[in-house]
Amino acid sequence: MTSTRPPPPPPPPSNYYYPNSSTSSSSASIKGCCCCLFLLFSLLALLVTAVILVILLAVKPKKPEFTLQQVGVQYINLVPTNPNPNPPSSSLAPAATAGASLSLAVRMVFTARNENKVGIKYEESTFSIMYRGIPLGRGSVPGFYQPARSVRHVRSTVVVDRVSLMQADAADLVRDVSLNDRVELRIMGDVRARIRIVGLTSPAVQVSIDCAIAISPRKQSLSYKQCGFDGLQL
Repeated sequence: MTSTRPPPPPPPPSNYYYPNSSTSSSSASIKGCCCCLFLLFSLLALLVTAVILVILLAVKPKKPEFTLQQVGVQYINLVPTNPNPNPPSSSLAPAATAGASLSLAVRMVFTARNENKVGIKYEESTFSIMYRGIPLGRGSVPGFYQPARSVRHVRSTVVVDRVSLMQADAADLVRDVSLNDRVELRIMGDVRARIRIVGLTSPAVQVSIDCAIAISPRKQSLSYKQCGFDGLQL
């Protein structure tokens, strides 16, 4: 009796999915590459941080010095408005003035001193001039780069053009001008600077300047100056 063999199984189709095929191998390779890149970038970041720390320790950067060196009065003019038709002996007496218009120009010279071994990049700075808490005008200093171990003088002018003052403030100002010959003003502003080391720029350092000055309207000159610094802010 002759035995009959079963027919061989048909071949699998061409699109048959084989588990653990090259797709799994590719996914594992991609994950391995990502891990390698992450480790590489982490090492580079640590290396850059270490280099910066070494440079900072070697350079030992100091805070920038930016001070108000000189103040000059170019002109000051006070014009009473709505005066009393029957003023007392002086037309500038406080009781004779309902208001006043002030024009003023103050020239300021700042000194920037860099004692570091690296340069400093200053941003544009704005300063305000105030009388008894009343803003009168603003001046600005353009940004500039200061080389290492250098001193630079920068100038700014605050112009007050016919600023109107209310009765009480005008009376105080008239009294300061006519009787005391002493007008006290306040100059305030912020200076922002960045230290540049090997092409790298540090975070901005801010110095707040607060100066009290007194000017003589008759002499058109400065009679008193005292400046303070609120400190450094990052």
